Amino acid sequence: MPETMLLLQMALLLMAIGAFAGVLAGLLGVGGGIILVPAFFYAFQTLGYGGPQLMQICLATSLATIIVTSLRSVLSHNRKGAVEWQILRGWAPGIVIGAVLGMLLVAQLRTATLQAIFGSLALIVGLYMGFGRSHWRLGPQMPGGLKRAVLSPAVGFLSVLMGIGGGSFGVPLMSLHNVAIHRAVATAAGFGMLIAVPSVIGFLFVEIESARPPLTLGAVNLVAFTITIAMTLLTAPLGVKLAHAMDPKPLKRVFAVFLVLVALNMLRKALVG
Repeated sequence: MPETMLLLQMALLLMAIGAFAGVLAGLLGVGGGIILVPAFFYAFQTLGYGGPQLMQICLATSLATIIVTSLRSVLSHNRKGAVEWQILRGWAPGIVIGAVLGMLLVAQLRTATLQAIFGSLALIVGLYMGFGRSHWRLGPQMPGGLKRAVLSPAVGFLSVLMGIGGGSFGVPLMSLHNVAIHRAVATAAGFGMLIAVPSVIGFLFVEIESARPPLTLGAVNLVAFTITIAMTLLTAPLGVKLAHAMDPKPLKRVFAVFLVLVALNMLRKALVG
């Protein structure tokens, strides 16, 4: 049965992807989306699902997984009193607006354009991860007023364009505004919920006209979502144990190089078609 074999191959690939993403998330504290989007893309393409809307499926499915992982993370951090609820409440409206606008734009764009956007933004994240310094500051506290009104939608908008949660943009933003790193990580998990929930609701109504993987609802692939969540929940604790057993800083730089290479490859694919 070709379809059964295809589903089996897909399941095995997704199990490997979810396990890898979970370990890295626990080890380095990076969000799963920045790993999952390119991994989903290469996996689905290998299985024969290409087309102009493949990146929409990858972004939407990645964001769906972030709903579960962010909720789990927020609850865990909140038990330790690490979530800055005042920041979360103040930034929530703008982030949600940005996320919805990002979803509406992604629904109109095609794979090559979304690859170029992902590659460009991932390149910036990778370079910051590799060269950024913990003592860098843009201000003594998180901005309010007009600056927050501009930055909060930007966080939601750019995150949806990459299919990621709040970590890649939220943590550096808070760290640069003098929020302690452990509190920034905890609060950024809340950003992830604000980004993922409204955008995924929208993605469930996006029509995918090209060939799509089995069990895809709107732009969200339910097989990838279920398997990835199961594997990341299993392997993230292993990553946390490894982080306590070794110094993750050199590994973070290695991952930054890996991310830059992934970003450059995405840009190459976008250019050559």
